[in-house]
Amino acid sequence: MSRFLIAGTNSGSGKTTLTLGILRAFGARGLTVAPFKCGPDYIDPLFHRQAAKRTSVNLDGFLAGAEGVRSSFARHAAGADAAVVEGVMGLFDGNAAAALEGSSAEIAALLELPVILVVNARGMAGSIAPLVRGFAGWHPAVRIAGVIANNVGSARHTELLRGSLAAAGLPPLLGGVPRDERLTLPERHLGLATGTLEASWLDLLGDTVGGAVDLDRLLELTREPLPESGPCRREPLPESGPCRREPLPEPELRLGVACDEAFNFHYRENFDLLLQLGVEPVGFSPLRQPELPGDLDGLWFGGGFPELYAQELAANAAMLDSIRSFAASGRPVYGECGGYLYLLEALTGFDGVRHPLLGLLPGEAVMRDRLASLGYREVETVSDTVFGPAGTRLRGHEFHYSALVAEPGGKPLFAAKDLRGNVRPAGSARGNVCGSYIHLYFGSNPAAAAAFAEGMRR
Repeated sequence: MSRFLIAGTNSGSGKTTLTLGILRAFGARGLTVAPFKCGPDYIDPLFHRQAAKRTSVNLDGFLAGAEGVRSSFARHAAGADAAVVEGVMGLFDGNAAAALEGSSAEIAALLELPVILVVNARGMAGSIAPLVRGFAGWHPAVRIAGVIANNVGSARHTELLRGSLAAAGLPPLLGGVPRDERLTLPERHLGLATGTLEASWLDLLGDTVGGAVDLDRLLELTREPLPESGPCRREPLPESGPCRREPLPEPELRLGVACDEAFNFHYRENFDLLLQLGVEPVGFSPLRQPELPGDLDGLWFGGGFPELYAQELAANAAMLDSIRSFAASGRPVYGECGGYLYLLEALTGFDGVRHPLLGLLPGEAVMRDRLASLGYREVETVSDTVFGPAGTRLRGHEFHYSALVAEPGGKPLFAAKDLRGNVRPAGSARGNVCGSYIHLYFGSNPAAAAAFAEGMRR
């Protein structure tokens, strides 16, 4: 199969736009493409799913470990014609100054992936050669197979770039994508896209990238066998994301998963692991439905954009009552990041309007215009919870602009440690209901997923 990692020289090089264009162009050729995203990002995989019409999977060494990354890639890439991995930040940008940890290069080395380097060539010609030479020779475990220039001004510009690389004996230029304002990735407030792209925009992007990049040569240069990754499932799992509607064979448990415009950030591997434990995700919309689906054994509220829909969420009184009634039954209810905000007493939006919400957990939050927290977290439960006994450890990631203005009080859900070793309380728990800002990754401790499933059986 063809498999490769699309990396940038730096953030803002255009790797996300180029990744989406390549995914769309491959699909137009009738190829089955398995998309992946380096790191903990929740938004780019939503774009990938729309461009490739196939669920995108996160590959993260901190969250999953080296073998977890290899196993996940092998399972989800199997059966595809091409596996396309989008990097994060610049190729060698990670958690440490002198190591690959947390970088796109770490994933490329772990999976023996050829790298396609994206260079923002605006205002550049011959200088592309020393730039690419530096990246190509930086680490022996990272192989750059080709280069794509972004923001080129003309066909002549592309040929100057191509000739510069060829004269220096460097990896070939596979194409130059023209500067075009129509190809700018749509954005929402605070610089984050909402995760919904127009099909016409994706088609235009696919046509443009497909015409500018030598896709045949790209496929040829990156066609390699999958690396051995130890014992793991080689067949692809079914398309079983949180919005799955068709029933699984004889599911034992049904987990209601909030799934609409307000709640749509989920790690695919969490649901894959729960599926293996007999838990079927059942999607529902807190925005539009009047009540929960029937026969649920637990509730899961993932991240998303509740701040954009706080008025509608607060106005859906029937759904709020349905969820409160479910929580009173003693079955597990979990919310993370945006889902955590929904479980709190109220959320004040960017406009300063306070919206009362579920009130299943104490505390209130308010949206800020600055990033409040960002980074990996290693958490430990402070007391017995739906994830297991006190002292249960998990890994996850935190990214949010809101902040608590009315602190929960009492015992927190977690003691959370960042990469610098700082420890602070995080989240809250009230009986069977718990939540925090941290997006958990069950692959870091499958026993926590098993405990969650067991709690649903009671």
